[in-house]
Amino acid sequence: MSGHSKWNNIKGRKSAQDAKRGKIFQKLSREIYVAAKAGGPDPTANSSLRLVMDKARAENMPKDNIQRAIKKATESGAGDHYMELTFEGYGPKGVAILVHTLTDNKNRTQTNVRVAFTRNGGSVGESGSVAYQFDRKGYIAIEREGLALDEDEMLEKVLDAGAEDLVTSDEVFEIYTAPEDFTSVRDALEKEFTLARAELTMIPQTTVPLEGADLEQLERLVDKLEDDEDVSEVFTNCENL
Repeated sequence: MSGHSKWNNIKGRKSAQDAKRGKIFQKLSREIYVAAKAGGPDPTANSSLRLVMDKARAENMPKDNIQRAIKKATESGAGDHYMELTFEGYGPKGVAILVHTLTDNKNRTQTNVRVAFTRNGGSVGESGSVAYQFDRKGYIAIEREGLALDEDEMLEKVLDAGAEDLVTSDEVFEIYTAPEDFTSVRDALEKEFTLARAELTMIPQTTVPLEGADLEQLERLVDKLEDDEDVSEVFTNCENL
């Protein structure tokens, strides 16, 4: 994993995400609702809720929006029923694509995801066709501006906290953890640092470089998938997306 920078891809997608800010908040509200409905409204006792709240804060979701979603989950009766579905497929040059969804209508989501793939140069694969190319990891980013630590000093701190790996660039420290250690590592590091990003994510084992028309086609495909109200996350093994 050393040398792989997720931060560059996050920054590269930022302008596209900013244009869809309202839709992102809507999706996050759904995730918060589901987590609070299942495990209660207290994030200190509900790790799933804590994770999605961290994700919401990373997207600069207003605190009022977060609290409304929690309140809706705790004050309503039976409420909406959502299920998690994962789709796997391919983009240009065989790029692997993993799509996580949260939906109350399986048939609608299956149709929309398949249409997004086929109309934008991709194809839907069988279950298990690309998932093996990704590892579930905890990911934490700490921007280096204002920090006096060098790479060796930060490496000592993150390993002491229980992390697996550190990737360093001029502007950010990127920390990777085993999924089961993510919460403890995050909690330990945020006592000392401001975390720019903290999430459970999917990291590709190897990456594929794309450029020109192939990269543009993949960007269109990912944009169409992310536009769907039921799609919560899209991962690819493209090196520069």
